[in-house]
Amino acid sequence: MEKSNTPIATSQPPRSFRYYDIVMASFVAILLLSSIIGAAKLTFVEVGWWPDGWWPAADGIFIYGADILFFPLGYVIGDILTEIYGFSRARRVIWTGFGAMIFMAFMSYVVVNLPAFEQWSCAASDTLEMEGSPNAVPGSICQQTYESVFGSTWRIVLASITAFWAGEFVNSYVMAKMKVWTKGKALWSRTIGSTVVGQGVDSLIFYPIAFYGIWSMQAVITVMITNWLLKVLWEAALTPVTYAIVAKLKKAEGVDLFDTDTNFSPFAGEKPAK
Repeated sequence: MEKSNTPIATSQPPRSFRYYDIVMASFVAILLLSSIIGAAKLTFVEVGWWPDGWWPAADGIFIYGADILFFPLGYVIGDILTEIYGFSRARRVIWTGFGAMIFMAFMSYVVVNLPAFEQWSCAASDTLEMEGSPNAVPGSICQQTYESVFGSTWRIVLASITAFWAGEFVNSYVMAKMKVWTKGKALWSRTIGSTVVGQGVDSLIFYPIAFYGIWSMQAVITVMITNWLLKVLWEAALTPVTYAIVAKLKKAEGVDLFDTDTNFSPFAGEKPAK
């Protein structure tokens, strides 16, 4: 008799999974790379049909952080983690990402504050030399450029780590609860629904902590709502991709976990496998 490929619905995780480590590594990699590379650059998109004077882009130009393009992928993988491996395993991944972000912040602080070698050369210093700036010290110019990319104020670091931790746990909690409520059906409703809530918590924490008192309140609210909306729309657009990955992983792992008797505290231990 052939073995069925249909995933078994259960609340008890197996002792091991085939692809859990790969999914966890993908989650942490996207988290760190989007924070380092994407967050350092502001970009824009011009919407020609946007009515003049309408909020939040009176001139039709929407300004956003480049991390929006990739950071939501972390929420997609977070949804996949909870859907396939359950809240308990997702909790371990969130804590792993949390620890990685703290180490990244510490490493950035140490490296940025190391003294710069005076003859350190980079694109910015080379440009000044070509323009004939006699008093330019290459090391000093490169240090300023380096700080503009990798240096962050304590408020932004605190906001990023706190918002990530809270947003991801809320996202995973809503995802797990909705799976039980919907009896495993309508995956799209819980991936989008959990992102609406999780990204909402993330944005409500990050922008006020990072920029209140630096930006005007109107600017904080505008950017917060705009970025939240873009992230949710991006998650919705990736729904077909999420469906495809979830279907393949469920089949490969052979289980369909439901968090019916899970301790949802972020500080609880992992449920023992059977």
